[in-house]
Amino acid sequence: MNLRDRFDVPAPAIVLAEGEFGEPGGKTANGVVMHSELFDAQAVVDTTTAGRTPSDVLGAPDAPDVPIVDSVGAALDAAPDATVLVIGVAPAGGDLPESWVAEIEAAIRAGCDVVSGLHVFLSERERWSDLADAHDARLFDVRKPPVADDLRVGDGSVDGVAADVVLTLGTDCAVGKRTTTFELYRAARDAGIDAGWVATGQTGIMVGAHEGVVVDRVPADFTAGVVEDLVSAAGAEHDLVFVEGQASLTHRAYSGVTLSILHGSWPDAVVLADDPDRTERTHFESFSVEGIETEVRLIEDLSDAEVVALSTWGDPDVEGQRYDIPVANVYHDDGPKELLSAVRSGLAD
Repeated sequence: MNLRDRFDVPAPAIVLAEGEFGEPGGKTANGVVMHSELFDAQAVVDTTTAGRTPSDVLGAPDAPDVPIVDSVGAALDAAPDATVLVIGVAPAGGDLPESWVAEIEAAIRAGCDVVSGLHVFLSERERWSDLADAHDARLFDVRKPPVADDLRVGDGSVDGVAADVVLTLGTDCAVGKRTTTFELYRAARDAGIDAGWVATGQTGIMVGAHEGVVVDRVPADFTAGVVEDLVSAAGAEHDLVFVEGQASLTHRAYSGVTLSILHGSWPDAVVLADDPDRTERTHFESFSVEGIETEVRLIEDLSDAEVVALSTWGDPDVEGQRYDIPVANVYHDDGPKELLSAVRSGLAD
């Protein structure tokens, strides 16, 4: 899915982040507010943080100074030019919370399109599609998988991509793969490089990836083929393509997805994201994090790529002493630029 073609970018937006703004469960809302090239967040809806500022809630001094309010109605008052409601939280259990129904209806009645990261598809429910049609609004379900005609197994066609392809993988889930991918892309653009990027999760699609799919909604046999098509499409338009990975090759629950992305993108170089303080896997405390050396060995054994840099949550100087690999922290001022420099050096070797 490429939402860039569907909006007059950046589209003024209201971000629904109910109960999760600034929390891990609100990572899509957090990312849209902080980084989206697609949407210009003009108000956030979250009753738990209403009245505070995004910089305070997100712990980010550079966060946009927009109001956090307790309802879509209040958001429309604060941002009357908004043309889209971005649903940036996917509640546990998957279904649409009853308390959100009136909020989404208010946005649609005001003529706002809805971009949803929910596990349920609004566009497939008659109630919502009829309401949208009545108010000349559009519904976008970013988790909807590709149609059957667009599914195929991997065939190696990505080998013909002329662009350099850089994949971000990690030692666990939620170690900054999407942020690292986006920051590398942005640093490359700032350096005058014709770069694009491919998202494999809903946050990246909403932030503005040039190509994307919510990869965990793709049937397993076809994941590598779908990723091949996305990378090939991005590579046809750009000289350098960054690809967002998922999970890790050593993750017993999700490694199948990781391997499909590795084989589907067949990268020229890999950047590995890591949290040095993490010893147990997020949401899987019975599983240990295997560590950087094991992850690097598997990546390089299972592909033709070399791991050229480490994106760390820690101190780059400390982590650089531990591993024979360039290290940077993309949350530091010069971190993305330093990481990009390591990537370019790796590609040149």
